[in-house]
Amino acid sequence: MARPLMILLAVYVLGLISLIASQASASTTSSVDTTFTVPADADEGKNIIPNVKDPEAVDPQVVCPGYKASNVVQTTNGLTADLTLAGKPCNLYGNDIESLILTVDYQAVDRLHVGVQPKYIGAENNTWFILPEELVPKPAAATEPKGADSDLIFQWSNEPTFNFNITRKSIGDVLFTTTGTQLVYADQFIEFVTRLPENYNLYGLGEVIHGLKLNNNLTRTLYAADVGDNIDANIYGHHPIYYDTRYFEVDKTSGNLTYAPNATDKTATYKSYTHGVFQRNAHGQEVLLQEQGLTWRALGGSIDLYFYEGPTQDAVSKSYQKSAIGLPAMQQLWTFGYHQCRWGYGNWTHLQSVVDDFKKFEIPLETIWTDIDYMNQYRDFDNDPVNFPYDGGAAFLSKLHENKQHYIPIVDAAIYAPNPDNASDAYPIYDRGMVEDAFLLNPDGSIYYGAVWPGYTVFPDWIGPVFKYVPTLENVYILQIYEIGTGTNRWWTSEIKGYFEKIAFDGIWIDMNEVSSFCVGSCGSGNLTLNPVHPPFKLPGEAGNEVLTYPEGFNKTNATEASSASSRLSAMRTPTSTAETSTTTPYFRTTPTPGSRDVNWPPYAINNNAGDLAVHAVSPNATHHGGTLEYDFHSLYGHQILNATYHALLEVFPSKRPFIIGRSQFAGSGKFAGHWGGDNYSLWAYMFFSIPQALANSLFGIPMFGADTCGFSGNTDMELCSRWMQLSAFFPFYRNHNTLGASSQEPYIWSAVADASRAAMRIRYALLPYLYTTFYLSHATGSTTMRALAWDFPNEPWLGAADRQFLLGGAVLVTPCLEQGATTVDGVFPGVGQGTVWYDWYNQTAIKGVTAGQNVTIDAPLGHIPVYIKGGNVVPLQEPGLTTAAVRASPWSLLVGLDGEGAATGGLYLDDGESLVPNATTWVDFSATATSLKASPSGNFTDPNALANVTIMGLQQPVTTVELNGTDIGQVWTFDESLNVLRVTGLNNLTAKGAWNQEWTLSWK
Repeated sequence: MARPLMILLAVYVLGLISLIASQASASTTSSVDTTFTVPADADEGKNIIPNVKDPEAVDPQVVCPGYKASNVVQTTNGLTADLTLAGKPCNLYGNDIESLILTVDYQAVDRLHVGVQPKYIGAENNTWFILPEELVPKPAAATEPKGADSDLIFQWSNEPTFNFNITRKSIGDVLFTTTGTQLVYADQFIEFVTRLPENYNLYGLGEVIHGLKLNNNLTRTLYAADVGDNIDANIYGHHPIYYDTRYFEVDKTSGNLTYAPNATDKTATYKSYTHGVFQRNAHGQEVLLQEQGLTWRALGGSIDLYFYEGPTQDAVSKSYQKSAIGLPAMQQLWTFGYHQCRWGYGNWTHLQSVVDDFKKFEIPLETIWTDIDYMNQYRDFDNDPVNFPYDGGAAFLSKLHENKQHYIPIVDAAIYAPNPDNASDAYPIYDRGMVEDAFLLNPDGSIYYGAVWPGYTVFPDWIGPVFKYVPTLENVYILQIYEIGTGTNRWWTSEIKGYFEKIAFDGIWIDMNEVSSFCVGSCGSGNLTLNPVHPPFKLPGEAGNEVLTYPEGFNKTNATEASSASSRLSAMRTPTSTAETSTTTPYFRTTPTPGSRDVNWPPYAINNNAGDLAVHAVSPNATHHGGTLEYDFHSLYGHQILNATYHALLEVFPSKRPFIIGRSQFAGSGKFAGHWGGDNYSLWAYMFFSIPQALANSLFGIPMFGADTCGFSGNTDMELCSRWMQLSAFFPFYRNHNTLGASSQEPYIWSAVADASRAAMRIRYALLPYLYTTFYLSHATGSTTMRALAWDFPNEPWLGAADRQFLLGGAVLVTPCLEQGATTVDGVFPGVGQGTVWYDWYNQTAIKGVTAGQNVTIDAPLGHIPVYIKGGNVVPLQEPGLTTAAVRASPWSLLVGLDGEGAATGGLYLDDGESLVPNATTWVDFSATATSLKASPSGNFTDPNALANVTIMGLQQPVTTVELNGTDIGQVWTFDESLNVLRVTGLNNLTAKGAWNQEWTLSWK
């Protein structure tokens, strides 16, 4: 573990919020020369106080009656029962549901389902409670009895009211218990409570900017929001799953286990167990993590709990993905190269100069991106005819693709609504969407018009294609599955295909898909004749909102510039009035109305970062075709646009894996897209936070993750960017991106950053086959690509909160320097107490003299990131290059780190690097002993590249001869007795037909 993070830096972050609050947390902009600006108060809602902060709030556990179970029926794999209110309804935060159905189902040996939903549900209120499987599939139930084989036991009681326990049978540990609490179930409020053990270790419940381990005084709100990367707040994603790891001390005599809440004795023996709990619910939710346990609340839906036995993080992750959310999409090989973007690339010439400069400074560049600068007045699928004309784009992209490089444009979730009184403002993309009934509605059936970057906009309806509505005589919507659907997906696919015919992009970046709107309600209704309009805030770089913030410590290294920026910041701030004011706006609270729901202002106020649910978002009463409400599906909007885009790209590239990076996501979005960390800040604190954010996304089944390297908001500096460029080189998705008006931060801007970037990129690109193989295993099995130390070393409780180091796959340990001005970093070498061997990547020496859990001070001068290889691994490598294509065409190498027993294993996955369903693949197994290394390929993919080099670390005996398949290879090897390293070079001629086209054995003695 490295030195504790200076969380006090968060105070500095908060001090900057006043500056950047006027910036919407998006990667986009709007025209500044419009004749009308949306009023600032258009994005202000009711003055809502979250229930968890409300001194007048009533605790449901005190006043609600709970339920009693009856009519219990044993089934093949569990039981069913009726649950009936045990007393007078409390109707506290909704209208209590009198009769519920309980379903308990052992769905698999390692998975138990507990479901509670209303007994009586009609077509008119189905989606109030039921999450359609067409949107979020349910894990499949077992066809044969599984309960007897499970390590999970379900037990229930009616004393004093209905409650249940889930226990791990093998050790008697109660994993989940509602004993002594009341189940609360209303039309707009659900609550259940479970006790947890002392000093519990919980992970997940995203998306949030927080340390990896969730502390026990935290409220986790799950509600997709365009709010920037605010610490501890709800941001873009919605992942209602937690992992619970418990450490037990093992009695060395009896083997008995004792729960160890404060396991600090490094000489003791520990064993951990991890289980997972997934609540399949898409409504706004809140999870209160408190010292004694957890309270889970939701604004609707059902209790749809899935308990995953584990007993390891790896087992839970794999089962969760395979059964519930789907395995992550495999990515094309080129997507693991370096990506460069910014908000502010003004034209094709500017873009070409950036590409040229990367080549000039010999820094790898795989993909160049454009933010909404390229758009015609910030409208999707339409280029600026002056700065980004189509003919200029064709020339630029032809040259780019000739160099084996790639291009990604941004696509926002909102669609511009043209001015009906201005013929020159025509926007056929909108017109075609109207023909297809593609956009969200108001409750009265009219089009919902919000406001985003281009002005007043409409929003594609991704739920309507699933349902249709049948008006009754009373004009009540009756929900049915829509077999044909509205034309939203058809229209979206057509627009993406049409745009590709003009601009030959290689993937798509989806933004603003929470879904974001810069006003409350349908503010554009009746106002389209004002279009195009300016957002209700100043953009970064506009007068009065210059980007003048810098990283912590900048005043120490750049005192003059920091002082100037500070003075300008002070001048920008509005002077505070000396007049005292005693007026305050009262909080807005609602109470339940019998027979109806208040979707805009539900009686229970979750701790939403924006307060009112309609602020900076499409309003909850926006209506989908079919009559369903945004209130019930809000957090699925981002998921569904990723789904639609994935299938649209299959029409553009029928045989290739779609490449999509999206902002808002839901459980299961990883099977469609990767995710970037959103609008972070150029601060050291946020470089640290990128690590736990990435690790959490690993738990969520989204391994293709990366942060805006060097920071998005504010100005970065040389030192922060150097460190961050090196850190991000070990994330699956590697992109540098920053805001409009900020200083340029391409790595070649500073010579020190260029040097640091080249050094880290050489490692990344050499590791490309290892990274690709590791990611393939994530795609195929659900294993994680980026890993917390505690996951691979589960019996070391001192690693439970470690999130300043991480593993890339099972073989590579990264220990970045995350503190301004530091030249060393503290880190642990996990597993050494049990014999694990670690080798320094750079000098290939074994780390010695380290004890279990010991913090070791490691040299980390600027430009150097400590990297280590775990003994017991064979790591495939290729030669670094400026593009992934160059790497792919280079000779192979193998880096072998023997473990303490003198053995190592590894694997290599090969295919064409792009096909959705490859017609040829090869898997190579590697196995090493103290005297040999064997490669055993199987499959039909042919790679023509020779094997050039093999390095064996950790040999304990001198080497006198080296043979390949029994034939002496001559003097093309050296043995370093001081390092115990065998280096074999010049194997190219001996493997000229391809390194993996036949089995071979390299031996030495």
